Amino acid sequence: MTVDSQGAVDSASADTPRGAASQTPPPASGPGEAVPPPRGRRRMPSGILPYLLIAPAVASMAVLLLYPLVKNLILSLQQLNRREMITRETVWIGVDNYTKLLSDPDFWNVVLRSLFFTAANVALIMGLGTLIGLLLNRLGKAMRLTLSLALMFAWAMPIVASVTIFRWLFDEQFGVVNWLMRTLGFAGYDQHNWFETGFSTLVIVTLLVVWGSVPFVALNMYAGLTTVGSELYEAAKMDGAGGWRTFWSVVFPNLKPFFLITTFLEIIWVFKAFAQVYAMNLGGPDRGSETLPVYAYIEGLGQQHYGLAAAISILTIVMLLAAMSFYFRLILKQEEEQ
Repeated sequence: MTVDSQGAVDSASADTPRGAASQTPPPASGPGEAVPPPRGRRRMPSGILPYLLIAPAVASMAVLLLYPLVKNLILSLQQLNRREMITRETVWIGVDNYTKLLSDPDFWNVVLRSLFFTAANVALIMGLGTLIGLLLNRLGKAMRLTLSLALMFAWAMPIVASVTIFRWLFDEQFGVVNWLMRTLGFAGYDQHNWFETGFSTLVIVTLLVVWGSVPFVALNMYAGLTTVGSELYEAAKMDGAGGWRTFWSVVFPNLKPFFLITTFLEIIWVFKAFAQVYAMNLGGPDRGSETLPVYAYIEGLGQQHYGLAAAISILTIVMLLAAMSFYFRLILKQEEEQ
């Protein structure tokens, strides 16, 4: 029995490969093999995480922006006047509101007025803002701080408060501007009505909009100028370049993206300006100072043509999208050149 058992043991030992352990360990993973994650913990796919992070922002934008836009588009396809509001009747008329607007000379007059109003404001804002930004870059600390605070106060002024101040400045009887013109010796400014025509009203609105928007451009211009190296100014000075030559050859090329995006933002803000135009003179006199946002508001809440007002707002959005696509192409072209 002893011999047989020992022989069995020896036989089993002979059958087993030399150097093998009783329990073979798992093979080590090579550099190209993926190591499985620990049990109990699931790894989130890397492609899903960015979408989950932006999901709350996208959901809020869909609720606050997309739903009103779709609702407005639906209203623009309906005849929704006072009668339909009382009877709660839905009358679908297709694109009749759009054809009515596109064939209305008054609508095109408002469009042209809005375009000229936007172009004049943006040109003045960008020009004055750039000059004040250059001035901030040349001033000392004390004067720079004083001017920056003054710009911030003008920028932070509520729109209704600033409109009230400008209406008082140009008041027919107690206005400071009429008093100043009489003091300087100009005749015909005794109780002169500055809001007599739509053009003069828009001129005053332009002064208000420029006054409130220049600080944004000026402060951003100064911030951009701090990124331009002093060695570039020294090189331009050694080459004998003057102030304007230095601006066009040194400052403008380095701050071209700033000018593009700032101009783009100002076009949007000025084109959709509503409170300044409406609060100044309610779009008058005789609706002569209406821009597209004010025109849509008066047609909607004033005339109770809600379907037509919705169509006006949709056409306004289309015009802004056309301007946005143009400037996006310029920005993308600028990035490709860099």
